[in-house]
Amino acid sequence: MVLNRLVAALFCVFVLLPIMWLLYAAFLPPEALLGASLLPTGFSLGNFSGLWGSGIGRALFISLAASGLTVSAQLVFGLMAAYALRTGLPLLAPFLLALALPTELLLIPLYRQLQGFGLLDTLAVLVLPFLGSPLVVFLLLQALRRPPWELVEAARLDGAGEGTVLFRVLAPLIRPELLAAGVLGFAAHWNLVLYPRVTASALPTVQVFLTDLLRSRPLEWGLLGAAALVSTLPILLLYLVFEKQIIKTFEASFQ
Repeated sequence: MVLNRLVAALFCVFVLLPIMWLLYAAFLPPEALLGASLLPTGFSLGNFSGLWGSGIGRALFISLAASGLTVSAQLVFGLMAAYALRTGLPLLAPFLLALALPTELLLIPLYRQLQGFGLLDTLAVLVLPFLGSPLVVFLLLQALRRPPWELVEAARLDGAGEGTVLFRVLAPLIRPELLAAGVLGFAAHWNLVLYPRVTASALPTVQVFLTDLLRSRPLEWGLLGAAALVSTLPILLLYLVFEKQIIKTFEASFQ
């Protein structure tokens, strides 16, 4: 028992160490770097003021808009696809294959298609290819196996259509799983780097902005730490708010 707690504590320290370093670097006074001292020498907001006018506000807005629209569509389409699989559509294997397929393999053919449609460097290019998420479909499929199917049959006997059954009967019953899938889908889209770099260079997302900042100002640790902290806050807040739903969803998915 003591050994288990010790291992858990060490694991927590290992996970929290990068976050602690990020917080430390974000509030590190510039003179501490100039003096080659990493010991705590004070508290400063100068790194955050240095971000003003750097373009991070625009990058955050683009990422929030693209990720928000994408996740909203993923939940709607993912719920419909999961319901179709739950009712007997024999396409579970292709969904699992798509879940295991590296998305980078599809980047070149997808780029050519988007170029042919004239969608490059638009907000649509950051949203349309991600309207369907195999991960969201898989999680919602597992969630739809939890409610008693007698409710669906009773609703059909009362004359409810498939849309009513799905969105008014089943969706409220799996609300925690919907929230968890939304958070995971948002985080996955928020952290994209290669795809927006290639297809939407005129609309830099927050991850593209961070890579550009790292390339142009690699020695300004405080500024880089502040930028990384600002870009990470939305994901951290979502995970903190919906932590229980995420844990329950993964526990139920692998039972």
